[in-house]
Amino acid sequence: MSGSADAVLLLSFGGPEGPEDVIPFLENVTRGRGVPRARLEEVAEHYLHFGGISPINALNRDIIEAVEADLADAGLDLPVYFGNRNWHPQVEDTVARMTADGVRSALVFPTSAWGGYSGCRQYDEDITRARAAVGAGAPELVKLRQYFDHPLLIESFADAITAAVQQIPADRRDAVRLVFTAHSIPVSADIAAGPPADGGRLYSRQVAEAARLCAAATGFTDYDVVWQSRSGPPQVPWLEPDIVDHLDVLHGKGIDAVVVCPVGFVSDHLEVIWDLDNEASARAAELGMAFARAATPGTDPRFARMVVELIQERVGGGAVRELGEVPGYGCTVDGALCAPGCCAPPSRPARP
Repeated sequence: MSGSADAVLLLSFGGPEGPEDVIPFLENVTRGRGVPRARLEEVAEHYLHFGGISPINALNRDIIEAVEADLADAGLDLPVYFGNRNWHPQVEDTVARMTADGVRSALVFPTSAWGGYSGCRQYDEDITRARAAVGAGAPELVKLRQYFDHPLLIESFADAITAAVQQIPADRRDAVRLVFTAHSIPVSADIAAGPPADGGRLYSRQVAEAARLCAAATGFTDYDVVWQSRSGPPQVPWLEPDIVDHLDVLHGKGIDAVVVCPVGFVSDHLEVIWDLDNEASARAAELGMAFARAATPGTDPRFARMVVELIQERVGGGAVRELGEVPGYGCTVDGALCAPGCCAPPSRPARP
C-alpha cells in the first residue's frame, strides 16, 4: 500500500442542488432496486420542502475548505478534490479531472465513519467504477480507514451533547434522556457487515461503541441507541427501534426531556434535518417533551483536524488514534475489499 500521495479526494453521497435535480438524483440513488415512481415522488417532497436543495454538497465544500487550510498549516501540499456517488460532481468526472491534472496517487476520505456495505464497501465500488471509467492512467486511490472512534470525532460529539443539554429547561435537565441515532439498514445487511471472520454486525457494533464513548465523555451512564431514516418495504426487517417510536416509549415511562445525538451522521444534511428537526421534534412537542438535538461534527474545526490526522497516518507516519474496543477497517487500495466476502451487498442496499 502506497505511503505517499499527491492529492486527496473527498468522496460523498451527493444531493440535489435545485428542484429540477430532485427526481434525477433519487433515480440515481435507487437505480436497480425497483423502487416505484410514487415512492420517489413521496421522498422528493422532503427535498422540495427545503427548496429542492440538499445541504450536503455545501457542507462538504465547507469541510474541504477547512481541510485545505489545515493541510497547509501542517505543511502538506495536497490539493483536495470533491466527488459524489449520486450527483454532481460525480466521482467518475472528478477522477478524470485528477488524471488530467497529473495526479498519480490520492488518499480518499469517505464521509461515512462506518463499516458495512453502505458505509464502506459501496465507497470501494465507487472507487472501482471511477477508475474503470477513466481507464489507463487513473491514479491509485487509497481509501482512508474508518474513523467512528477517533478522539477528535468523539470530543466534538461530546461537546455538542453538552451544549444540547443546556437547551433543555433547567428544571428538566437532571432527568434528561440521552438518545443516539444512526441511519437504519436492513438487518441482513448488518449481519453481513465486516470481514466474515469478525462475526458480522460491524455497523451496529461500531455505532454502539461510538455512542458508549460519547456518553462516557459527557458523564451519562444510561442512554439509548436507536435508528432513523429507514426506507425499505415493511416486510423487510431493518434495525429498530425508530427514533419517533422510541419517543412514544420514553413518554410512556414518564420521561419528559430528551437530547438526541445523531452520532451516525457527519453533517446536518437532509435526513438529519427532516427526521430529527422536523419529525422527531414535532412528535416530542405533541408529547409535551422538551427536545434538543446535538450538532453534527462537520462544522467543528476538530473534524477537519481529524481528516488531516488520518492523512498523516498514511503519508507522514502519524500515530493511529482510536478510542474504542470494536475493530475498524476500510483502508484499501483501488477499491479492494478489506477481506474476501467483506460486507456482502444486501438485496436492497441502503446507505447509513
